[in-house]
Order: sequence, then C-alpha cells, then structure tokens
Amino acid sequence: MDNLNVIIKPLVTEKSTHQQATRNAYAFEVHCGANKHQIKDAVQALYNVKVVDVRTMTRKGKSRRSRNKMVKTSDWKRAIVVLDEKSRIDLF
Repeated sequence: MDNLNVIIKPLVTEKSTHQQATRNAYAFEVHCGANKHQIKDAVQALYNVKVVDVRTMTRKGKSRRSRNKMVKTSDWKRAIVVLDEKSRIDLF
C-alpha cells in the first residue's frame, strides 16, 4: 500500500489537540486495511518525523435513519501516533 493512501486525514478535535500539546501524540484517520508498521512508515515519510509508538482502533459505523429504512455508516480506523520529543507536526 502506498504511503499517500494509508493516511486519509488528520483528526483535529479538542481531545487530539490536547494530546498534541501534552503527549506529542497526533490522531489520524487511516485506511482500514493498514497495519501499524505501514502507518508508522507513512507518517515518517510524509511528515519527516520520528515515530515512537502507534496505537490503532477500529470505529464502528452508526445506524442512521434514511427515509423509510435504517442504514449504517461505514466503519473507519483511527491511529494515535506518538512522536519523539524532538519531533513536531504543524497541522495548521
């Protein structure tokens, strides 16, 4: 899998912004088929930083009402990437 296809987008929320400031950890939405090694390589290649740890979680889609039936949004994968203390990513 190509490094550009592994990382879909960075997640910018209150919790992820707090983790950036306190723990030097960044949250990304990643491809569902990507493993931790691929995520680590992609972040290091795209942002030119040193990754210490990668934590992943698969988020289940929610049920939504659409006209007369219930539909389910798609599942997605979140990765929390912890960087070395000398490394930073400027998302804004």
